Amino acid sequence: MLDSRRVILCVGCGGVGKTTTSAALGLAAARRGKRVLCLTIDPARRLSQSLGIEEMTTEAQTIDPAVFARAGVDVPGSMTVMMLDTKSTFDSLVTQLAPSAEQRDRILGNVLYKYISTSLAGTQEYMAMEKLYAVKDDPAYDIILLDTPPTTNALDFLDAPERLVGAIDSAATRWFVQAFQSSGKLSLNLLARSTAAVLKGMGKLTGSGFLEQVASFITEINTVFGGWRARAETVSAALRGPDVAYVLVTTPDPLCVREVLFFADRLREQKMKRDAFVVNRVHPVYASKPSPEAVDSVIAGHAEFGAHGAARLLQAVDDESRVGALDRRHLIDLDMAIATERRGGSLRVDVPAFPYDIYDVVRLARVSDVLAPFTSSGAPTT
Repeated sequence: MLDSRRVILCVGCGGVGKTTTSAALGLAAARRGKRVLCLTIDPARRLSQSLGIEEMTTEAQTIDPAVFARAGVDVPGSMTVMMLDTKSTFDSLVTQLAPSAEQRDRILGNVLYKYISTSLAGTQEYMAMEKLYAVKDDPAYDIILLDTPPTTNALDFLDAPERLVGAIDSAATRWFVQAFQSSGKLSLNLLARSTAAVLKGMGKLTGSGFLEQVASFITEINTVFGGWRARAETVSAALRGPDVAYVLVTTPDPLCVREVLFFADRLREQKMKRDAFVVNRVHPVYASKPSPEAVDSVIAGHAEFGAHGAARLLQAVDDESRVGALDRRHLIDLDMAIATERRGGSLRVDVPAFPYDIYDVVRLARVSDVLAPFTSSGAPTT
């Protein structure tokens, strides 16, 4: 997948390790000599600092090769990271589509626009896709990875272009355009009686100045709507291209498994391939364990284990196996679903529950070795 796709989107509900998975796949690609761009919404601060970046910004930042060298990780390619910023992406889109500099400035300076560009439902998801589309064909990168926005529905971005266009092209917006366009001021006399009554009621609650701002914004944005609709359709089509891969990320937690199965069904409905399933934090089940005497012989001389050290270690093994057995039961539904997916070329990778957080390059490389193992020569393993 790292060799055959231009774009990889990591999809999953919040807290399943999408950001770490995306970064690990990016590192795996860079170790194969590729020029990688990782786009993320909310990067873990410790992870960004481990990559030699004090704070991620909306500008592309290439990881210093010395960071990888100090960690003993051979990276012949490059890894660039960028944090997505909804408002700056929205501003760029308006700047590109506005017919004139004056209209651009009126839209960008509108009070309502400042709210919509940061808080309207669907805006963050759409602007993530817009940014992805903007850099998709950048010749500076061989592969682009996106850590999708943390939303209640991790596939909101699939519908975001249509939903955002629908919000702008609604009956309510047409009311405002009709009432405002002829004179440049809000005139409710131009509207049907029922519609005017609704807007008058709103005016009593919000003040007429607010309605003027709304009408002004909607009228201005209406001038860029044709270009916006075409752009949204193009972005939506790009998500379904053959060079785009979807990696569905989950943990053995039953709720997360249920969510990822729902995501897989949504992608199937959209006739989009489910390329890989990544299950993070999977605990092992030990088939056997050493005797207390064998453990005692190994820890002899290590005072830190204290009295009854062997018994405590063996209890930890039992506890880990118990959690691992529970993980297996929770993943039965996913196993059954993936059995069907595999006929279409999907694969599943289990990432173990490491006894530490992933916040440095060495540990990130261990995750990348699990996700995309390769030999010391850099060739992928079979």
